[in-house]
Amino acid sequence: MSLTILEGSTFCICDELGDVRGGLGGLYAHDTRFLSTLTLTINGERPLLLSSGRVEYFSAAFYSRNPLAGGLDQDALSIARHRFVGDGLQDHVVIRNETRARLSFTVELGFGTDFADIISVKQHDFALGDPLHAPELPPLAAARFDERAGRVVLEEGDGRSGRTQVVLSRTASGRGGVVRFPVALAPHGSWDVRIDVAVSLDGEVEHPEQVERRFGTERARVRESLDTWSMRLPRLSTTSDDLRHAFGQSVADLAALRLRAGEGPGHLPAAGMPWFMTVFGRDTIITSLQTMLLGPELAVSALETLASLQATTDDPTIDAEPGKILHELRAGRAAEKWFARYYGTVDATPLYLVLLSEVWRWTGDRELALRLRAPALAALAWIDDYGDRDGDGFVEYQRRSNGLENQSWKDSGDSQRFRDGRFAEPPIAPAEVQGYVFDAKKRLAEVARHAWSDETLAARLEAEAAELAARFDTAFWVPERGGYYALALDRDKQRVDALCSNIGHLLWSGIVPEARVEAIVDALARHELWSGWGVRTMSKSDAAYSPLSYHNGTVWPHDTALAAWGLARYGRWADVRRISLALLEAARHFDWSLPEVFAGFDRSDTPFPIAYPTAARPQAWAAGTPILLLRLLLGLEPDLAQRRLGTLAGAEPIPGIGIILEGVRALGQSWDVSCGAGESRIELAT
Repeated sequence: MSLTILEGSTFCICDELGDVRGGLGGLYAHDTRFLSTLTLTINGERPLLLSSGRVEYFSAAFYSRNPLAGGLDQDALSIARHRFVGDGLQDHVVIRNETRARLSFTVELGFGTDFADIISVKQHDFALGDPLHAPELPPLAAARFDERAGRVVLEEGDGRSGRTQVVLSRTASGRGGVVRFPVALAPHGSWDVRIDVAVSLDGEVEHPEQVERRFGTERARVRESLDTWSMRLPRLSTTSDDLRHAFGQSVADLAALRLRAGEGPGHLPAAGMPWFMTVFGRDTIITSLQTMLLGPELAVSALETLASLQATTDDPTIDAEPGKILHELRAGRAAEKWFARYYGTVDATPLYLVLLSEVWRWTGDRELALRLRAPALAALAWIDDYGDRDGDGFVEYQRRSNGLENQSWKDSGDSQRFRDGRFAEPPIAPAEVQGYVFDAKKRLAEVARHAWSDETLAARLEAEAAELAARFDTAFWVPERGGYYALALDRDKQRVDALCSNIGHLLWSGIVPEARVEAIVDALARHELWSGWGVRTMSKSDAAYSPLSYHNGTVWPHDTALAAWGLARYGRWADVRRISLALLEAARHFDWSLPEVFAGFDRSDTPFPIAYPTAARPQAWAAGTPILLLRLLLGLEPDLAQRRLGTLAGAEPIPGIGIILEGVRALGQSWDVSCGAGESRIELAT
């Protein structure tokens, strides 16, 4: 069993004893592995586990007893390891003699690393079942023990400048990456050592005393950051255990994923552990939309950060075009393996405009809307000038770099499939992206009219949105199977006729005309798409379906939650509640921390949702899902015209569940919301 702690983009994956012994394990920072080996032995043998676990998202504790080695009796020693991650890692090992006899033994610590980039580690791990195709990882770095300074230094080879410095609080003997401590303990005596691990990509090595001082201030900074984050959040009381636990864990997961200043231009959540501990445009925007209930800061930071990273030139090597919003930002060795900046996403740009509108609706902040006018207009120009590649009125994608083949949210290589399993050929126009564009233009018209005082632009955008909706319905509607919208159009403008969860996004966008709503709602509810735990990404009646295919049959919590948001938009409150409560129950089976994705098996066939083997957890938009579900269960919607927090039409209390949410910040005020006993109330906080 592995255990992970993280702070910003720094994280440590270890086993239940606290050791790192290959595989995915390691201390990672800047998308680079700085420790691939971290071991502790007593008389040459591993301790025996008692218990271990996370204390907070950035700390863990490991408790064990001595092995039967070197003449030690059973349970003679207790061993505690207390671990913290910040800019680096700190371990504090405390060993106690639990007997009335004097004991002597040897403690050995081992350190090593390969300085591998996170993408290579992922590819290597995924390919372990096929060793011939597993990419080769870098060789182990040179290790030297500096006895005078009390440290181990791991140095990258081949002229590279990566360094890991391990500073020890006690004098030791050793060689290379292995150090030993001879220990003699009086009855009930104790011994301890502190291990401070500092990392660098530029070859700089701090003095050991500087490392020790920095970890003291780093602990205080992390604690202060968490306290500040927590103080501004609304307070939830509810009779639903599932909702209470899922909300609390989501808040903790989002706190854990926050990137620190200096790790990217803005205080944003990383997309997910362990592969995506960086800024992702689409993930950042969706998470910000989901979590407006927590306050506008995350969304404002997302808008400003992504504006600063918006493409300004046409660069086919990174799929960039002027006005396009970033897909992915990488650092360290991963930036060399992949791209430092990569723009291969077709949906982040219209979604950026959707987020700008949502922030406007929740804050009424005209100054912010004016400040972001230029990047918004650049994004709008990208949609019209570059997004529509062939002038047919739809936004398409086709890879120009050696990056992602598929550039919608279902970006795996096999996701764009016809009902019979054939692959769609690019350029591909995904259905949900047309919905995002429709919503973006409708929403931006509102911003243009009320924040920018530009009636001409507002009228133009509304006309374009109406034309797109009519054109979309004609081009994408599939009359078979009760009627639904195709997954996409391919290069020949054929409907890619797989029945997929993307139809839920279309409800969310508002592009579905009233005459089609019943058919879409029915399709989402039928057993082909509905697993009982959530909406499958592809229906069981399609040839490419598999409950274990990443985008062709699994359940993604955020995907299902967006479908619920769409159902709320069309007043389908019974379906909203059914979906929301199923997802919250699913969270219970993942210790309340929803994963990125889980398997699409029927609920009737499994007593609990089945984990997907490589799912990221915590993951930003999965963590944002319970926050959005709470908003939907309460039916909350800001009313900018009345400058108050209101509810969507038809929203009503959930039978059998009482909810009190205090301190919701909207439109410059704080609001208290209560729901239960057949009535709902929204009042200004006192």
